[in-house]
Amino acid sequence: QVQLVESGGGLVQPGGSLRLSCAASGITFSRYAMSWYRQAPGKERELVTTITSGGNTDYADSVKGRFTISRDNAKNTVYLQMNSLKPEDTAVYYCSTAIWGTRYWGQGTQVTVSS
Repeated sequence: QVQLVESGGGLVQPGGSLRLSCAASGITFSRYAMSWYRQAPGKERELVTTITSGGNTDYADSVKGRFTISRDNAKNTVYLQMNSLKPEDTAVYYCSTAIWGTRYWGQGTQVTVSS
């Protein structure tokens, strides 16, 4: 079965950096686009960024120039490098992929940006 396992969240000061990882199993990883979503308290889950199977990327306006998504197909892993973090980036971050119309989610990792 499809499994997505995130890691790398934590508490960071404003202006700091974190790198999230998402290890995938149960799929032919290289074939599928991978995305990161986030959900802040009291808000709807939102799409942060996507990387296609070919390596093309897209970002929400709120994170452009600060976040970078990448993938390592040999390790079945997608990464999210987050720089210049702001308090408004505080959220649970989820790794996700869609296969034949079904969207799969990881369990999420908490990112808290606070001084």
